[in-house]
Amino acid sequence: MDKFHFLHLVSSIGIFLVLFLALFLLTVKTKYRLSNWLLAFFLITNAVDACKFLMREFPVNFINLEAFRWSVNYLAPASFYLYVLSVCVSKFRLRPKHLLHTIPFVAFNLYMMYGIYLEDRVAKVSFINAMNKTPIMHFFYFLFEFLFQAYFIASFLVIRKSKTIYLENYTDPNNSILNALYKITILYYVIHFIVLIRWLVTFILGSGEVREWIVTLDGFAFLFCTCWYLFQALSKPDFFRGVNSQLKPIAQLTQKHKLSLVIDDEKNKQIDYLKAFMITNEPYLDSSLTIQDLAEQLKMPIKDLSVLINLYMNQHFFDFINEYRIEKAKKILKDPSQKDLTVLEILYEVGFNSKSSFSTYFKKYTGATPTEFRKNPI
Repeated sequence: MDKFHFLHLVSSIGIFLVLFLALFLLTVKTKYRLSNWLLAFFLITNAVDACKFLMREFPVNFINLEAFRWSVNYLAPASFYLYVLSVCVSKFRLRPKHLLHTIPFVAFNLYMMYGIYLEDRVAKVSFINAMNKTPIMHFFYFLFEFLFQAYFIASFLVIRKSKTIYLENYTDPNNSILNALYKITILYYVIHFIVLIRWLVTFILGSGEVREWIVTLDGFAFLFCTCWYLFQALSKPDFFRGVNSQLKPIAQLTQKHKLSLVIDDEKNKQIDYLKAFMITNEPYLDSSLTIQDLAEQLKMPIKDLSVLINLYMNQHFFDFINEYRIEKAKKILKDPSQKDLTVLEILYEVGFNSKSSFSTYFKKYTGATPTEFRKNPI
């Protein structure tokens, strides 16, 4: 089997798997359909682009389809960015303004209409032969690279902001999908640099053996990353479902007011009252507790409570609540009268909803697993 047939086989398998996964995302029954559809669309755009690996020569008999395939690339970065938004922001919906993201795709197709779609075959071939030397095509090459950089940088910023808000306002430790999304964004960004290397090698060395191996690596990398992320997302579908879009990072809230971090008597009283309330009322036992819920119970503005915990007490709301949960779990594990309770029962009782998360945070705060702590209480 020569290199082309090997690449053809690998690409065919990869395209089939990606399209199969996209079909699954489009048809699976879930209340989070928009996220699945956006991810499916992103996968389909990449599968369409990957069809180039199946071609040994330019498809002269399907020039219009090939030109349209080129244009689909202008939708891929935008579709991934919208997918990130749909995961990171609760109640995200597509709106008419999001059609603006299709402008580069439409503009490129208008250019193809001028040079390819409405012309005869001779004119099409002539246009394609001269296309790479035209300023307009250079502009579209630059536009694609600019869009890719802009959308993926924007995706990084959305994920980082969501993670900050999550830690400052939520207590559910199951944010694995957010972490996986951050990693897959990095991986796709790295894959793009493989594409850039391929372009550079093609420009310097032409279409030779080195380029073919880079193309193969590119295809393998995309398939591996996509399958890994989908495994994470589909095996734990409810782990992360977005933060409130109205919430802002605490640093952004306090920047406008230039708050002094000097803890005066009034702040000390608020801190003491908060700690006493946590011990007496045990609101942390609610596994879905948010800072909004706690603020309502305290009859305190959400912003004031967030500032008090995140700045004056120097803790994320996430860590603040979980410390009380761990302390409660320690008391139960030490209590001989509750020795019949399993670790699973205890973690649900104190507000956790995942055994792995409970064990991770218990060991973080105590240095031992729950089972080890029960045998040798510290």
